[in-house]
Amino acid sequence: MNLIQVNPDACNRDGVCVAECPMKILVLKDRRSVPEPVRGAQNLCINCGHCVAVCPTGALSHRSMSPDQCPPVRKEWLLTPEQAEHFLRSRRSIRNYRKDPVDRQTLTRLIQTAAYAPSGHNLQPVRWHVVYETEQLRRLTGMVVDWMRYMLREQPEFARKMHMDMVVAGWELGMDVICHGAPHLIVAHASAKDLTAQSSCTIALAYLELAALPLGLGACWAGFFHAAAAFWPPLQKALGLPEGHTCMGAMMVGYSKYTYHRLPLRKTPKITWK
Repeated sequence: MNLIQVNPDACNRDGVCVAECPMKILVLKDRRSVPEPVRGAQNLCINCGHCVAVCPTGALSHRSMSPDQCPPVRKEWLLTPEQAEHFLRSRRSIRNYRKDPVDRQTLTRLIQTAAYAPSGHNLQPVRWHVVYETEQLRRLTGMVVDWMRYMLREQPEFARKMHMDMVVAGWELGMDVICHGAPHLIVAHASAKDLTAQSSCTIALAYLELAALPLGLGACWAGFFHAAAAFWPPLQKALGLPEGHTCMGAMMVGYSKYTYHRLPLRKTPKITWK
């Protein structure tokens, strides 16, 4: 099909799709016409779906998606400001997990939700790698400890500043303060050459962490694992990411061992106005 198709009987010719197109590739010549793409639009379109999503009558179809494929916004499901604040404040970084695994279908659903995170130019560069088997995650976590031992030898001042000496000592006593006994780890990775990838992966992981809560899951950013995956060749090899790709963030995931009952306080934000 063409890039854009418009049902003239359903189109109300309000020009909203024209105004909302981020690439400005739609035009509405007059009130008797329907929106149409400009010349060369197929080379400029970023497949964001704004035109399909914003049309109130479902008159516009895009080559990559039709109105029937895009679920309607359920207004009754939208959060009030109070509910949104409560949801965001109830998020906790989970560092104690139950041993039982999360089924793959649930983790897939979690990642599919996170995939709706925004990305620059709608490039959607994020790829996902799930370390599902707990024993495999423990083996990889041991490689993070090896990296910390190396850092303590080669860059002791920095390593101690990051408390790597304490982490290694705890590991040797049987304590895992790297992945905290999480049953699974989800890695966001992308091409190292893509300048948009780091921010896209970070945003997508933030979505993933928030989406975990309604699924009954706990999550926590795996900062030590991320750092080791960026610098330690043995861990990079063991992860087995595609050639040219690098880990741009990692998230521990599992069922939380404990339940939180309060919304703790945070510092008052410092705001400047001009």
